[in-house]
Amino acid sequence: MKTRILAPLFVLITSTAFAQALPPAAPQVATDITGVEIQAFIDSLPRDRVSDSPIRVVETTGDMRLGIFGVYRPDGVTGDVNVHLVDTTEIYYMLKGAATLVTGGTLVEPYEGNESWLRAKSIEGGVSRRVVPGDVIVIPGHTAHWWSELEGEIEYLIFRPDPDKRLDLQ
Repeated sequence: MKTRILAPLFVLITSTAFAQALPPAAPQVATDITGVEIQAFIDSLPRDRVSDSPIRVVETTGDMRLGIFGVYRPDGVTGDVNVHLVDTTEIYYMLKGAATLVTGGTLVEPYEGNESWLRAKSIEGGVSRRVVPGDVIVIPGHTAHWWSELEGEIEYLIFRPDPDKRLDLQ
């Protein structure tokens, strides 16, 4: 008796799951960026300043874009605090080096950057963490973030979801 009830229920559940998992009528093409390409891109960035440049910006499902940026930061150049005034979440993936990243807190000596971001000299009371290769940090939009200390040069990737299509396709 249990088998008679469970078998049709199993068929109903699995068929519903497979129906929801079907691919779109026009399949998307995946974007590949190899580790070799990423390293070559970062190696080509200027070494005398902070470089934050798009490796690729692609269209994703839901009519959204995603930017993949390579960043090189030379030893001793912590830079100022950055706060995105638009909804720009950033996902950092550390590739090389070690540094202290501070997020949140109160801005010290804030000043205008441009229409998209606000700057400050430092942060008081934020959350500090030492970041090393392999670490991932998700920084929500409108969240202050700042490299307060570098232990040498650092290299990392930034993934920037762009639902408003502010980034140009690359």
